[in-house]
Amino acid sequence: MDDIFTQVREGNAFHVRVWLDNTENDLNQGDDHRFSLLHWAAREGRTNIVDMLIQRGARINATNMGDDTALHLAAGHGHRDVVVMLLHNKANINAINEHGNTPLHYACFWGFDQIAEDLVNNGALVSIANKYDEVPLDKAKPFLTKMLKDRALALGQDLSKIPFKDRSWLGYKTRSRDALLSRHPGIDIAQLQLVGHVASTHSGETWRGRWQDNDIVAKILNIVECTLRNSRDFQEEFPRLRIFNNPNVLPVLACCNQPPNLVVISQFMPFGSLFNTLHGESGIVVDQNQALRFAIDIARGMEFLHLMEPMIPNFLLTSKHVMIDEDLAKINVDDPKYASEINGIDEDLTARINMADYRFTFHERGKEYNPAWMAPEAMLKKPAEINMKAADMWSFAILLWELETREVPFADLTPMEIGMKVALEGLRIKIPPGISSHMSRLIKICMNEEAGKRPRYDMVIPILEKMKQSS
Repeated sequence: MDDIFTQVREGNAFHVRVWLDNTENDLNQGDDHRFSLLHWAAREGRTNIVDMLIQRGARINATNMGDDTALHLAAGHGHRDVVVMLLHNKANINAINEHGNTPLHYACFWGFDQIAEDLVNNGALVSIANKYDEVPLDKAKPFLTKMLKDRALALGQDLSKIPFKDRSWLGYKTRSRDALLSRHPGIDIAQLQLVGHVASTHSGETWRGRWQDNDIVAKILNIVECTLRNSRDFQEEFPRLRIFNNPNVLPVLACCNQPPNLVVISQFMPFGSLFNTLHGESGIVVDQNQALRFAIDIARGMEFLHLMEPMIPNFLLTSKHVMIDEDLAKINVDDPKYASEINGIDEDLTARINMADYRFTFHERGKEYNPAWMAPEAMLKKPAEINMKAADMWSFAILLWELETREVPFADLTPMEIGMKVALEGLRIKIPPGISSHMSRLIKICMNEEAGKRPRYDMVIPILEKMKQSS
């Protein structure tokens, strides 16, 4: 089979689907010019493949080396159906490339009248100037210029020219990942440019750094002794964490297996964990609608993990093990009336299950540091006797409570006290009166004392989606 970029360009949907079914294949990787698979599918008008990639979690606003997004390419090559699909999935309509051009600049230049009209109707600004001080209307033929100008005025746009200002140095662009991230899972620790210490936890030391022009975090596992057996187990277990094909799972990108250092490497998430987000450390305000979106994201990620055969063991679902992701593509203007578009955070943040928080079989045996999220039976029984899917659903119930209350479960107790009281004394979270009756009932169902009576994630997701629609 030819490489995956060729398959996408040629529209071979079957081969692309087979490739995507391999969890170790990274659908957000880029070629030598950082064109992602979505870039190529959009450029060639492969609508079915664009849809497939979006459904599997392709980053809508990823940029190539010229700062083009998929929307730039679809608009510039006249693929209206792809443009509409990208807009429906929250593509940044006013994204600028290295020349300062927006998708509307290209639609106007090439005379794609319907696409230009679609873009303006969906919020494309007709007055953004590129590096050469040209606005999209300067690129259009007279009749199109008049039509777009009239339409923009009818929509309330201010036609005053918005001057170009280079913001590339701020690092807002989300580049397609280097394909080498997928090809070489085992790397030399010397290849990592570790630039800042992020955190020290019981499980390891976390550092921020760069690898192959990608922002990464490297977690150096805390282990008493790195034996040959530990190193071998690490090498065997690590590949299962490279789950690239689900938008709600954050994969481990690579590892360093160089005793005494065992290191797992994953993509840097600027907003940190859900725990940080909910409890005030990230600066993000989570409203009710966003909380429900996070809950749905987590449920979808866990549903995917539960469908894997065999299921990944040794992963405890907590808000500390869920990361918050956002595609930081911003409009490039300075006018105060567009400040919310420049500085505001897209409301559609994504929650992703962090595979870097997997507990290796040789790591922290017999120790539990986050019992507040654990099912009571998980602390009382041997691993072989536990219904892990049901135990995960209990953890999800605690997360739902946390999302609703914005409180830390059992915050006034030590982890040891929590574990003892939950497992042996019937300590349970208390649902305050302010929570909706629907959410209250769902939390109670998900943490049923009888593990076998707890629902599956495919049963919970439709309930959460219905709550979101009615909120």
